[in-house]
Order: sequence, then structure tokens, then C-alpha cells
Amino acid sequence: MLRSLVGSEMCIRDRPARTTEGAGEGSPPTMTTMQEQKTTMTTTLDIHQILKLLPHRYPFLLVDRVLDMEKGKRITALKNVTMNEPFFNGHFPHRPVMPGVLMLEAMAQAAALLSFRSLDIVPDDNTVYYFAAIDGARFKRPVEPGDQLTLEVEIERMKAGISKFKGRALVGSELACEASLMCAMRQINACLL
Repeated sequence: MLRSLVGSEMCIRDRPARTTEGAGEGSPPTMTTMQEQKTTMTTTLDIHQILKLLPHRYPFLLVDRVLDMEKGKRITALKNVTMNEPFFNGHFPHRPVMPGVLMLEAMAQAAALLSFRSLDIVPDDNTVYYFAAIDGARFKRPVEPGDQLTLEVEIERMKAGISKFKGRALVGSELACEASLMCAMRQINACLL
């Protein structure tokens, strides 16, 4: 019962805003226009919005929700770690632990979302966001099934399609991973056969 209520609240919260402006008494509220929605800055993203921005798909999509975003500055995102993750079959069967490189990848995916939104870019099939460097990676705590990984990424600088970020991954208030990331946005030409 509690689960269905929580799920309902999330669905209601994520629906587009309604307005009653200009509607007569007894008239149903109208949906806000796209122009009105553009002027208000969205600071959260659900999985459907994430899928429109990132090319990654299961099992390599490692961001489930964006909790908060400040364009040009920072992002806080969430990765729910479940026992169903395919990497747990071999890492490690007797004690499942999320690989550190996947924590770094999750931070990079959050950084890509921040970059796309900061630059007002909706990437197409010719836009690729590459890792360029990882510095100072430190792993402080194992991440296990049932954990919620909170990804905090801040932009340090952006110039000529190359961005540098400082990222942290936390479980609750405990630091699991931290690193400096450098990523490059590039346009590729589709191969024609």
C-alpha cells in the first residue's frame, strides 16, 4: 500500500504544470505552453528526459534520475543499485560489489547531462561525449546491492568542447568515490554504406 502511494506521488509531481489562468469557472485547467515551460528552468530530470539526452541504454545507463541541477554549475543525480545489475554475476559472486570504473562512468554520464543542459544542446546521433581523462580517482567504500548512489558533479571549466569536472559518489552521507573528470564533446560523421 505504501509503495503505491509513493509511486503515485512521484507520477503526480512529474506531470507538466497546469494553469487555470484565463479559464472560466468550471473549465478544466489548461496545460502550460511550451514557451512558458522554456522560460522556467527545470532542475530535475526523470528517466524519460535522461533517455532523450544520453545515448546509453540498459545495461550501461547508470543514471536513473536527476535530483537537482544548476545549469553551468552542478548536478546531483541518482543511481539505484540493485541485485539485478549484470556486473554482480561476476564481480563478485560471493560478495557483490559495484566496480569502481562503473562509478566513474556514472559520474561521467551525470557530467554529460549537465553539459548538454548547460549548453542548451539536445544531442543527435552525431554527437558523442568521450572521457578524455580521469585524475585523482579514490574509492573509499564498497557499493553493494540495495545502495543508492548519489552522484554530485561540479563544472570546473568548459572551453572549446572540453570540460573538466569534480565528481563525488556517495551512499547516504558516506563518500564512495571521488575523481576529477575531463570529457570532450565531439561531432562524428555517420558512415554511409
